[in-house]
Order: sequence, then structure tokens, then C-alpha cells
Amino acid sequence: MHDSHKFKIPIGPQHPALKEPESFSVALKGEKILGVDIRLGYNHRGIEKACEERTYIQDMYLIERICGICSHAHSTAFIQAVEEIASLEVPKRALYVRTIIAELERIHSHLLWLGVAGHEIGFDTLLMYTWRDREIVMDILASITGNRVNYGINTIGGVRRDISSDQMKKVLKAVDLLEERTKYYIELGLEETTIIKRLSGVGVLSYEDTLKLDAVGPTARASGVARDVRKDDPYAAYGEIPFEVITDNHSDVYGRTIVRLKELMESFKLVRDCAKNIPDGPIAVKAPRKIPAGEAISRYEAPRGEDVHYVKANGTEKPERVKVRAPTLANVQAVKHMLKDRFLADMPIVIAAIDPCFSCTDRLVSIEYSNRGREVISWKDLHNYSINWHREHNGIDFTGLNKKYLDRINK
Repeated sequence: MHDSHKFKIPIGPQHPALKEPESFSVALKGEKILGVDIRLGYNHRGIEKACEERTYIQDMYLIERICGICSHAHSTAFIQAVEEIASLEVPKRALYVRTIIAELERIHSHLLWLGVAGHEIGFDTLLMYTWRDREIVMDILASITGNRVNYGINTIGGVRRDISSDQMKKVLKAVDLLEERTKYYIELGLEETTIIKRLSGVGVLSYEDTLKLDAVGPTARASGVARDVRKDDPYAAYGEIPFEVITDNHSDVYGRTIVRLKELMESFKLVRDCAKNIPDGPIAVKAPRKIPAGEAISRYEAPRGEDVHYVKANGTEKPERVKVRAPTLANVQAVKHMLKDRFLADMPIVIAAIDPCFSCTDRLVSIEYSNRGREVISWKDLHNYSINWHREHNGIDFTGLNKKYLDRINK
């Protein structure tokens, strides 16, 4: 430390303020943040590579475990890609069931976030209230799917379980109760001066910076960017059920809170509309064990933002390539921008405001050799390793196709 007024502090990978291991190196001048370096990689589980060694059905349950909060988001994004490659027409009733589960998952995720946000600003009563309400959703999801987490409702070609009329009544009753509670939280958010003053002007991300940094989900919508995959590229039953894309112009943590609270109200309406309009009929079609050769990209609006899955099939019962881009990876660059010139005390709530999930995000940063031990490898070396692996194992040479890319990263 040559300058006594400037210094760096590490936060993480293990830290009381972090719910998952992640590393932040914060440059400070006094209490003001000059810049932040974020290092990913502490939760890497090799799920993408593991998918290539398993069948599509096995992959579905593995993919669900990318995240316990967004498990339905990931499994739906994955099987949508597989169904597109296999040209499967999923029954409408199954699409409505998927939509109901998706919105129930959004409700429990937003309630969870609201509690975490309350905790980060010292408002633990809010944490207790919202997590108590979240239990109602968890119980409903357990009654429909058999599981509180990792629901296992999806299957390739439809869903594994139908929703009976008695279950639907319980869902609607729970939605009515949660709606009343949410109205109270919205009133709290709009009128409680402590919340307004603590969150306003914190973690600012302008409309222009949101587009430049390609933020997604409530983070983008709180900066006035009306971007929502459910509306922009409808899947499941979203193309048939009207709903409003919630936006806000505060462009800060307070705006992100308002967006999530109002999105809860839209989710209640969506569940009711799905229950009212769900068609009769089968809940699944027979899917082939071997998926024809092809590739597809699937987009899904998870509670945290756009979730993207890429699947490449080679005509066997196992995929040749699976790639996942979770919402946190899209938002993490925006966090660095939000923290610059802010106070260190704001860091926990600014990070929490994107609703991060580092288990979803982490990717390979090291490779283990039998004779050389573990080494950290660069992105360029990883790219070349991938090309050589496919050339050796599959006889495919991407070198020519990637020449433009290689020229760029070699500059």
C-alpha cells in the first residue's frame, strides 16, 4: 500500500455476507469503492460436461440441480431445446401446467429475495414475514409435484403429473392469501421511509448502461428496459395468457424492489388465468429415446432474468453438447458498474439486488492433469482445448470456422 488513502480488501470466497462462495477484490479510498474485481469459479460442478455422458432423461434431473431456486426454469429451458430438435408437439395442457409451476416458482423466488433484501438492510422482520409466506408456495409446489425443491414435473414431451381440480382449488386459495400479503408489502415498499431512503440512489444502473452491459430480468426492467422473454419470445402458455411486463424508472435497488413486488401481482393473475383456461387432454406425448441430430437454443424468463440453454444432438440417446447461460452471468458485469464510486456499506445490498446465484453461474477455470496436477488455464487455452477434444473424439474440426474468433483473441 503505497498510498495510505487507497487500499484493497478481499471479500470472500468465504464471508459472512455471502450466501455462496465467491471472491470480490474491492479497491477503496476511505469508504468509497474505486473498483471491484469479481472472480467466479468456486462452485463449478462440471454439469455441462456431465450431461454429455448421460441420457437426455438423466440430464433433465441433473440440469434441475443447477439451482434449487430456479430448478423448473433450467429443466424447462433444457427440454424445450430437446423438444425442438425432436420436433415434438407438447400437449397444451402440459404447457399450462408448466406455466403454473413457473409462476409459483417466480412467487417463491421473489418472496425469498424480498426477505434477503430485508436482511441485508437490517430489516429482519421483513425476512421473517416473507419467508413465512414463501412456505405457503413451497407447500403448494410439494402437493402438486411431490417435491418442495427440484420438482421433477417436466418430462421430454410434456409433464409427469397432472393437476387435479382439488389441487387447483388449493392453489387458487393460496394465491388469494399471498396476494393480500403482497399488497401489504407493496404498501410498505411505497410508503415506508426507511426502505425508500436506504434503497434509493443505491446501485444505480442507467437505461443506456443496462443496454450496454446487457443486463437481464428485474435488474434491466428496473432501469426502464421492457425486456421479458415471456413476452418477447413466448413459450409454454405465455403466448395465450395476457400479462403486463413490469418496468420502473428508478434505476436503483429501490426500483428493483418495486419491480419484483409488482411482478408478484402479475404472477398471481397468470396462475388464476391458467387455472381458468387450462384445456383438457393428455399431459405428454411419447418421446424417442434417441434424439435426431440437430441443435437448438432455448430461452426462458427465470425469476432472475433470461436463462439460455443450448443443446446439440448427434442422433444418439446422449447430447453431444449442452451449454447454459444463467441470468447471473449476464448481470455480474453490471454489478461492477453499480458499485463504482459507491460506499462499501452498500455492497451487500447492491450484490443482493441482482438476486445472484453463483452456483448457476460458475464455469471451468482450472484443469487437472494426471501427471502435472491442477493448473489454471486461460480462456484462449480452454478454447483450443475444446477444439482439439472434439477433433480427437468426434472427428470434427472447428479450426476453420473459428478463424475469425481466433484472430480476434490473438490480437
